[in-house]
Amino acid sequence: MLTEKEIIQIFASKLGIANLDDVALLGRGIVFKVDMLVASTDVPHGMAPWQVARKSVVSCVSDLAAKGVQPHAAMISLGLPKNCTRPYVEGLANGFAGASKEFGVRMVGGDTNEASGLVIDCSMIGFASKMPTRTGAKPGDVVVISGTFGLTPAGLEILMRDAKGAGAFRKYAVESVLEPKPRQRFGIALAKFFSSSIDSSDGLAISLYELAGQSGVNIVIDIVPAADGVEKFAQENGLDAHELVFHGGEEYEIVATIPKSRLNRAISAAKKSGIALHIIGRVQRGPGDVFVGKKLLENKGYVHFDMR
Repeated sequence: MLTEKEIIQIFASKLGIANLDDVALLGRGIVFKVDMLVASTDVPHGMAPWQVARKSVVSCVSDLAAKGVQPHAAMISLGLPKNCTRPYVEGLANGFAGASKEFGVRMVGGDTNEASGLVIDCSMIGFASKMPTRTGAKPGDVVVISGTFGLTPAGLEILMRDAKGAGAFRKYAVESVLEPKPRQRFGIALAKFFSSSIDSSDGLAISLYELAGQSGVNIVIDIVPAADGVEKFAQENGLDAHELVFHGGEEYEIVATIPKSRLNRAISAAKKSGIALHIIGRVQRGPGDVFVGKKLLENKGYVHFDMR
């Protein structure tokens, strides 16, 4: 079977899409984004209908946030199984209504059809005169992130494999899976300083490789951004903390690069907005590789049509 990347490359080649990104800036400042949620691959055990609907919106909001774009309006297409109950549909509707208020995006319509399992396709627009791409990282830039990593993959281990976890760590890990928080404030406040950016939902390693590869540079990570408690959780469950941090996925953080000439202004803007700006690495000349210290990082994470 073809990999997700191979499938995307086929369509990009046929359609003449040169710079692959999850968000497109069109004429007249229109920013367009679409994302699909498939229940069989994207909905973990324990997720309520309203949380499923909200997650489908989060995926679009997060990608727009990585570009500094506030969503304006969205349309939802639903594929629903024949045995779908009224309470389940009402739960989905409540989730969309709640997400609309939470993220400041108008739900203006959509489409429904029958499907073998739940499918939600969310299309969203916003407006911007310009936005960072994945191709702009330059040697000398610093690598920044909006938050730490490993908590959500730990939550997935708890929900899907009954991994051991207790107290506040368990609560926050599970909550990060069921109710992910896209970094809207971070992106909207700081995107004007980015030379490149991406949402991290496919995993930190894949996100870093996307920026490095499309920009034609190497990235070196000097500080491993592990969330508090991840190391202990990994030890208690016979897991690899490095895997959780770099290869887990499902975390809606923002990964970006900032030229050193803009860094002090970005730090000041972050402080003024009351948000954390984590500097974890640097950009160097190179063919598109990513290193943690001096060790080459494996390029893997969440990929559709493949096994985790």
